[in-house]
Amino acid sequence: MEVFGMAGLFGLILGFMFGVGCAAAVIYTIYMGGYRKGMEDSLREEKSSRYIQNLEKVRSKLGDAPSSSN
Repeated sequence: MEVFGMAGLFGLILGFMFGVGCAAAVIYTIYMGGYRKGMEDSLREEKSSRYIQNLEKVRSKLGDAPSSSN
């Protein structure tokens, strides 16, 4: 451990924390961008064909699953 040193250990820990933090920020940004785009598509007057196809898939899955009333 003396060869590696405290500075090396500190750099490793700090680098790992920044690496994981930056990766999490990028993943969150991509997720929110997709969520925002989905909300825009759902509020449009004329729906895209992809939106309609995915909506049919969701409805068929909900139809297969037991329904829960709120």
